[in-house]
Amino acid sequence: MKKVFLLCIAIISVLTCNAYDIDYKTSDSVLVVKLLKNAKKQSSGTNYIIYFARQLRGIPYVAHTLEVNKKEKLVINLRQLDCTTYVENVVALTMCVKENKFTFKNFCDNLRKIRYRKGAEPHYTLRLHYFTDWIEDNTAKGLCKEIQAPIPPFTKIQKINVFYMSENPHKYIMLKNNPQYIGAIKKSEQDINNKSYRYIPKSEIKNNKLIRSTISDGDIIATTTSLNGLDIQHIGFAIWHKNGLHMLNASSLHHKVVEEPMTLYDYLQKQKTMTGIRIIRLNLK
Repeated sequence: MKKVFLLCIAIISVLTCNAYDIDYKTSDSVLVVKLLKNAKKQSSGTNYIIYFARQLRGIPYVAHTLEVNKKEKLVINLRQLDCTTYVENVVALTMCVKENKFTFKNFCDNLRKIRYRKGAEPHYTLRLHYFTDWIEDNTAKGLCKEIQAPIPPFTKIQKINVFYMSENPHKYIMLKNNPQYIGAIKKSEQDINNKSYRYIPKSEIKNNKLIRSTISDGDIIATTTSLNGLDIQHIGFAIWHKNGLHMLNASSLHHKVVEEPMTLYDYLQKQKTMTGIRIIRLNLK
């Protein structure tokens, strides 16, 4: 009876959510409603970013889950997550709680707001593909801010030079099928290129008072990279353990969403192309 009730709520919510195209399965809407319903029962002072991030543990890691339609739609898939869709879903759920809005439609609207430039209706060229662009746009929306102080530990500077998508359109099915989009993608790259951001080099991410006072549970960790044409290689959420900083993330190494058992310091030492971390604080705690 409880499952039927949740299903009815999800269906009613979806029926009013028809202003733009959505790609989802009934199980996705039911899970969203269930997660939001259970969130109401949490005690005051709950860090909902961490709460929802942990609720999604165990979901399989699958890449390219947004690249499934000939025409861009708002894809909602909580059955399979990559690092970006994991973060976006957690943020959208947290926004619902903070806004005291608990329907699937509210979740859809928040996810669209996060994922697309200025919260526009879904279009491939308006999706925030590069995470620097995601940070900039969602900062302008008032949803987050990037932390770049104190110095130390933010001792390194990343100068953005992204070009991977526009120079490799054959690797993106939407660009391959719609070459007219490449110009808009290149423009979005140029808009963030040459901007500079402070980051913490991976050698300095230690279990000490300075790092503990700089990074908070639920901050978004964005790993900087030495890979040509890219800005960020991986993202997840910060979570402190007694032995140091860890990351909640949709992991290609573990093939699922995990609370990484290794400290972030140890994890990054094993990733040759990851150079450090940028920190983004959500205005949702």
